[in-house]
Amino acid sequence: MTINGGISFWYATDATGGAPPRAPLTGDATADVVIVGGGYTGLWTAYYLKTSAPDLRVTVLEQKFCGYGASGRNGGWLYNGIAGRDRYARLHGRPAAQRLQRAMNATVTEVIDVAAQEGIDADVHRGGVLEVARTPAQLSRLKAFHEAERAFGETDRELHGAAATRARIDIADAVGSTWTPHGARIHPLKLVKGLAAACERLGVVIHESTPVTEIAPRRAVTPYGTVRAPFVLRCTEGFTAGLKGHKRAWLPMNSSMIVTAPLSEATWDRIGWTGAETLGDMAHAYMYAQRTADHRIAIGGRGVPYRFGSRTDTDGTTQPGTIDALTRLLTAFFPVLAGVEITHAWSGVLGVPRDWCATVTLDRTTGLGWAGGYVGSGVATSNLAGRTLRDLVLEDTTELTALPWVNHRVRRWEPEPFRWLGVQALYAAYREADRHETATHTPATTPLARLADRISGRH
Repeated sequence: MTINGGISFWYATDATGGAPPRAPLTGDATADVVIVGGGYTGLWTAYYLKTSAPDLRVTVLEQKFCGYGASGRNGGWLYNGIAGRDRYARLHGRPAAQRLQRAMNATVTEVIDVAAQEGIDADVHRGGVLEVARTPAQLSRLKAFHEAERAFGETDRELHGAAATRARIDIADAVGSTWTPHGARIHPLKLVKGLAAACERLGVVIHESTPVTEIAPRRAVTPYGTVRAPFVLRCTEGFTAGLKGHKRAWLPMNSSMIVTAPLSEATWDRIGWTGAETLGDMAHAYMYAQRTADHRIAIGGRGVPYRFGSRTDTDGTTQPGTIDALTRLLTAFFPVLAGVEITHAWSGVLGVPRDWCATVTLDRTTGLGWAGGYVGSGVATSNLAGRTLRDLVLEDTTELTALPWVNHRVRRWEPEPFRWLGVQALYAAYREADRHETATHTPATTPLARLADRISGRH
């Protein structure tokens, strides 16, 4: 019987058990910086502020508990991808975007190093990222992607043909792959719990079970009191739409995952995957997967991409049809797993700006700042965002504050029902494009997918 929901597999199998919740806010308070959101972005920002300025009074307000959102539900990809890099190259020039990419490459190492320094055992394995093609059209996109990444400075990236790909991981129908060393598998919950504990050791005040209903200049309003501070930083990612006045800021895109029971050594001998690379593909409705530390496969994809009115998941319950679709995808990649037990399924939301560009912003006249819009690449990007917010708050002019994603503004999403209709139509188009490319073996991306990319703002 598949355990459906319960936040995520990571929570359901947490060996440390549920820690007592941190105390909620109990009245009006003051701070030097108040951070709204207890996920990776908020915690990394708090961590770097306190390590750089120990006397700073930093308060984190979290609606449920640290890691309740995407930080405790994601696929465990710590890698160097960042949403919007190509657009930043067009807006600010290729050298600026190359600096952004180099910063992301270094961020993978930064997260691993800080985890080691703080004694956070997050099941880190630096096996890189392998992205595969399983159709001629995917192979064309993969080769173009590979060359584009090399042009942005990834000279250590490798391109493999069908035989070399399947020697690494025996994926059915694989015709090629590209691999970068700038990636690692992690256990998302262990990282977020360890980071929250590290923040508290530094003196950060964390209030859980404290939903923020409104953010305004120099104050964050909750049902239990208002926290006033010169700086109020919004680090709410996929839950941003729940804040007053932010309904159309970032779209909460739904993503779903399943995980298998632990696989036998004989099964792993057939699959390979000895390097524990994180695994993705070049489909339009792409997948993402990892080999977990306890020898399972966790695999995810879009499922139901968006819920009317920017509603967000609560306990992670996933529709049976999505579980079935992900199971079919798993066995399409690995036929040897036909009939394998799926032990857990869950869902969560990620933040998508209208132009699909991750951003970091601070308005010094109001004291309001924010970071996010990672479009699913937030495990590493949130760390770079936290360090950048630190520098902006402390008024340090650094290489980070000069990166092109800083203070980028984007228009709001369309009102309902156009927002819902548009997203449903776009992902229906992507799924149909994938079906067409698989059935026809065309080497070119279908015009339908290219049109969807233009309308969505992805490219």
